[in-house]
Amino acid sequence: MVLDQFAGGGTTLVEAKLLNRDIIGIDINDGALERCREKVSFDYEPAKGKVYIKKGDARNLDSIPDESIDLICTHPPYADIIKYSDGIDGDLSQLKVKDFLEQMKPVAAECYRVLKKGKFCAILMGDTRQKGCMIPMSFDVMKIFQDAGFTLKETIIKEQHNCKATGYWKTNSVKYNFLLIAHEYLFVFRK
Repeated sequence: MVLDQFAGGGTTLVEAKLLNRDIIGIDINDGALERCREKVSFDYEPAKGKVYIKKGDARNLDSIPDESIDLICTHPPYADIIKYSDGIDGDLSQLKVKDFLEQMKPVAAECYRVLKKGKFCAILMGDTRQKGCMIPMSFDVMKIFQDAGFTLKETIIKEQHNCKATGYWKTNSVKYNFLLIAHEYLFVFRK
């Protein structure tokens, strides 16, 4: 059983179905859940994975029993970089970085609780800039998961493709000699 508690656009749900893995997709946003339902409602004979879609909060996975998940594969929002809703209570994409990091603590604790011993939790995270300075919040999230009891098994650097970067940022990155953020980190933890 796979879990994605930030189901968002449903990519992980589709891939799990195609790989014949059962998955629980959770999101706090009704719009995201509707997109997920649309994306997984395809018929393809080899795809036998069952997809369970639920509304919920990644900080409180009370509908999932202790140590019942074989793999967590998820992609939380990056604080208030992209707002995924317009004021949904509990939407972590509405929070400033400091508050977002604080709210990732109960997310990490719930991941640890629901994951079976010896199994893996993969979290895709990126960084941001504020006032021209790099904010390495991905490493803060990594530390939060380690503090929750996880052991870091692997860090994979994922190049981002088709990033939205305005001419302003591209021009200034050359002019002021800095690189655009064009990667994310996939932290693979073991319980």
